[in-house]
Amino acid sequence: MGGTAIVLGGQPGAGLSPSRGHAAAVTGPSDATGEAAALYLNSCASCHGQQGEGTAVGPSLVGVGAASVDFYLRTGRMPLGAPGQQPVRQDPAFNEAQIAALVDYVASFGQGPPIPVVRGGGDVGRGFELYNANCAACHAATGAGNAVGGGFAAVGLGKATPQEIAEAVEIGPGVMPPFELSDEDRSSLIAYIEYLRAAPSPGGAPIGGTGPVAEGFVAVVIGLTGLVLIARFAGSRRVREDAVPVDAARDPDA
Repeated sequence: MGGTAIVLGGQPGAGLSPSRGHAAAVTGPSDATGEAAALYLNSCASCHGQQGEGTAVGPSLVGVGAASVDFYLRTGRMPLGAPGQQPVRQDPAFNEAQIAALVDYVASFGQGPPIPVVRGGGDVGRGFELYNANCAACHAATGAGNAVGGGFAAVGLGKATPQEIAEAVEIGPGVMPPFELSDEDRSSLIAYIEYLRAAPSPGGAPIGGTGPVAEGFVAVVIGLTGLVLIARFAGSRRVREDAVPVDAARDPDA
């Protein structure tokens, strides 16, 4: 579950520092546009340009759409502390009002995918089919994530909210391709991913749901350790038996 990643990041010292979270506040509808512009100029423009046109260190934001901006800000992947950093999930740098203001502001640079509407009541069985066909190869059958080659990794889905899943399906963040799913299929996919988080493990301890490699490693470590201990115990008994004098072994009264 790659398209082109947007990079809503500011350079160190350019408004939003690498420590994140020092952006201006949005206080109400009357000043939302002005505050959104200030947020953007302080936290994003140094990489993406004052009108989202892009720079040498950040791609253009023209036409990325509200879904992309909301996804990257809401999951804390943007803004970056410095250009060139790998976007990773973390606590968001902005509050809800600030995210909404930035989403509207950047979306005004050009038409792009809107924030999808998430509906509940998806069919878990249909979601299972969709997940196995489109997602499991990268995110693993358990949703724990996996390496996908080229230094990239498909993230685990354990913390993704239904809204974030819907947005990721729509925009294709990072190396993930976007998917064209109907509202019903998207709801079913979300329902199945949520089911995965609470699914039982009848085969035993899931070891974080990381799959057969980790489970095999644990089995080998425990099995080999047990064999070594058994071998050492058997060897020590043989040594003690061989150390008994022959005459003493023949004479029960010795």
